[in-house]
Amino acid sequence: MTVGSVDSVERTVHKANEWMKELAQEMGIESRETAWRVLRAYLQVLRDRLPMEEGAQLAAQLPQLLRGAFYEGFDPGHQPVKVRDRDAFLALLAERMESGDPVDVAEAAAAATRVLRGHITEGEFDDILSDLPEEIRGVLEPAR
Repeated sequence: MTVGSVDSVERTVHKANEWMKELAQEMGIESRETAWRVLRAYLQVLRDRLPMEEGAQLAAQLPQLLRGAFYEGFDPGHQPVKVRDRDAFLALLAERMESGDPVDVAEAAAAATRVLRGHITEGEFDDILSDLPEEIRGVLEPAR
C-alpha cells in the first residue's frame, strides 16, 4: 500500500492516537505508552489465534499504523496458534505486552476488545468471535 501524502500519514497517526486514548480511558490509566503496549500485543495475539483469512479481513479495517503493528513479526507458517483456553491466551498476551507498568491482563484484553468493537463492523467483530474458543471469548467479552 502506498502512502499518498504527508496528510495520510498524519491521519493514520491521529487515528492510532485516538485508539490509544480510548484504550487508556477504558483501562482507567493515563499512560499512552502502556495503552500502546496493550493494543499492539492484543492485536498480535488476536492475529495469531485467528485463521489467516479472518486476520486479513480484520487488518483491512484497521488504521494503517495499527495494521503495521498487527502484522509486525507475522509468520504465516504458524497460523492459527492453538491457544484454546483462557490462561494460555492471557499468558501469551502478558508476554507480548513486555515490560512496563503492571496491568491486569484480563481487563486489558476486555478493554481492547471494547475499543476494537467500536472501530470495526459488527459483522467482522462477530466473525472474529465465532473463530475463537468459548473460553477466550469469555475473556474478551466478560459478562457484565
